[in-house]
Amino acid sequence: MKVLMLYDYPPPPGGLATQGDMLFRGLREAGMDAQAVHFESAQEKEWYYRWFAPDVVVGVGYWGHAPHLVLHPQRHGMQPLPWLVADGFIGEFQETLNALPLILVTSNWVKEVYVRDGLKGDIIEVLPVGCDTDAFRPRDSKDPKIAAVREALGVAPDQIMILTVGGDAASKGAREVMEALALIADKAPDWKYVCKVWPQPRTLKQNLLDLQLATQLGIEKNVVYTTNVVSRNFMPYLIAACDIYAAPAHLEGFGMPQVEAGACEKPVIGIKAMAMLDTLVHGETAYLAGVAQEIILKEVTTGEEEEGETSQRLVFQTPRTVDYRPSVQDIAAYLLKLMEDGALRKKMGQTGRKRVEERFDYRVVSRRFIDLVGRRFGLS
Repeated sequence: MKVLMLYDYPPPPGGLATQGDMLFRGLREAGMDAQAVHFESAQEKEWYYRWFAPDVVVGVGYWGHAPHLVLHPQRHGMQPLPWLVADGFIGEFQETLNALPLILVTSNWVKEVYVRDGLKGDIIEVLPVGCDTDAFRPRDSKDPKIAAVREALGVAPDQIMILTVGGDAASKGAREVMEALALIADKAPDWKYVCKVWPQPRTLKQNLLDLQLATQLGIEKNVVYTTNVVSRNFMPYLIAACDIYAAPAHLEGFGMPQVEAGACEKPVIGIKAMAMLDTLVHGETAYLAGVAQEIILKEVTTGEEEEGETSQRLVFQTPRTVDYRPSVQDIAAYLLKLMEDGALRKKMGQTGRKRVEERFDYRVVSRRFIDLVGRRFGLS
């Protein structure tokens, strides 16, 4: 089987790039003839089409990337295979996507979203994102690299470090986590809450709002926001340095950091919805807060008014849930339970590690891909 991978390549630390790179690496290690190219690089893609002549072109992204992931390969006689995350509706690409023999998605919830929005369920298969369990693994708190991470963040050796990682922290549930920490601040052992967010224009305003909330709650001295650019090499140490990973996200098509935290033997606080029903097990590897609110929209406005182009208003026949909000009370109760019980944290972390190794290790995911695609397309 000859596979051409289209994703954000060479890979930065982001989620879509990691998704593509873990499969690319796993395919090569499994002996597959695989190549990778940036999904937007039309000239280089065509170069691969001509000399490499792939059996299948796997594109990582969301439905809006269809011109790069689907239409471009098709124009050159290639077989596209999009591997999609959920992001809104499928817009003008419904017919294009429904004509494909196979679409991969990252979780059962993502499949439900696409079926809801008009794609045929029988062409959609779930393939989770792979995790590098060699890099993301448990590390001793006395490891100098782990100690250095905590020291740089201002976290003392005896403090409980709670961590959230995301493009922005608010969408990962950080504001609810802060509200929960404020509720238990007088009862809980000494703690620091660290939010690692990626530096980008859209998060600047959100970060300020989040820090204002911390101040209003009276916990600002215990909240640390870090917005530095970091490499993929640093992330395993950052996650391994925490005691609890907390990301009861508002919208999650897979939740790579939650899985990576499990691989590092860290218990997770999530939400009882979306992809976390696939990746986490309530009471065993994580505590899943109940859904306190669903944000439901009857219509959306797409595009922006620019250079004479007007935005488009879309009205849904059936109102759609576009966002989930976790129960702050549940988060508070689960955080306090984990913060007070080191043995429980260890037990849940070990169970989480075992689950990641069995289901989400990138080599396991790559073998699943080879079997699935081989059967669907008659390739070996």
